[in-house]
Amino acid sequence: MSFEGRRAIVTGAGSGIGQATAMHLLGLGARVTGVDINDAGLEPVRAAGGDALVVDLADPDQRATVIASASQDPPHFLVNAAAILQVIPIGDVDPAVFRRHFAVNVEAVWFLCRDVGAVMAEGGAIVNFSSPSARWAYTLETAVYGATKTAIQGVTRSFAIHHAPRHIRVNAISPGITDTPMQEKVLREVSALRGLSYEDLSANRTNLVPLRRSAPPEEMAGVVAFLLSDAAAYITGQTIYVDGGYIMSA
Repeated sequence: MSFEGRRAIVTGAGSGIGQATAMHLLGLGARVTGVDINDAGLEPVRAAGGDALVVDLADPDQRATVIASASQDPPHFLVNAAAILQVIPIGDVDPAVFRRHFAVNVEAVWFLCRDVGAVMAEGGAIVNFSSPSARWAYTLETAVYGATKTAIQGVTRSFAIHHAPRHIRVNAISPGITDTPMQEKVLREVSALRGLSYEDLSANRTNLVPLRRSAPPEEMAGVVAFLLSDAAAYITGQTIYVDGGYIMSA
């Protein structure tokens, strides 16, 4: 698989799966622009030969710099990996927390799909990020995040139809338990709220996965690359669960 000469914009490239995806695409020959609010987190992308934009995607004015970059140098690919997750009991969610989650996790994805997609090279591809929490609602401490990831599946289907006349495919992946800073944050904060040990909560979650393990972010990056590639040329509007069978067993 080679993406030589093709340009990709990857949000959330400052850590976790977004960063792993940016690095993977660079390794496949793509020209990559990593986008993140965390400037220091983008340094590995820069060091590997990529470009970087430091942007708060919840801010429409800052988000416009990503769209301007796409207009000046039309990309072949867009990966919307950026997201926030605040661990908070469902009864304690206030409107500001709710709005911030939807601004980053849904609003930014919607407008990047629309506006970057509008200038994207014909035959390009977009990959959004959903989550098993769109279907598995029992971690109520992350309920707002789960609601945003349910919305992403609708956004993905709508833009798959919208961009189809230009042969731009739009899909989503739903990563299972992945070894990222976000996953670490969830385990530590949920275990504290529930009065459980970190080790017990981690083991209990993995026991729900038929393959009995978590995944490194590089495994998710490989699936993203497949969905962007010509090998997936007849796949659009889909959410692919990359979760070791987690949702199958739920």
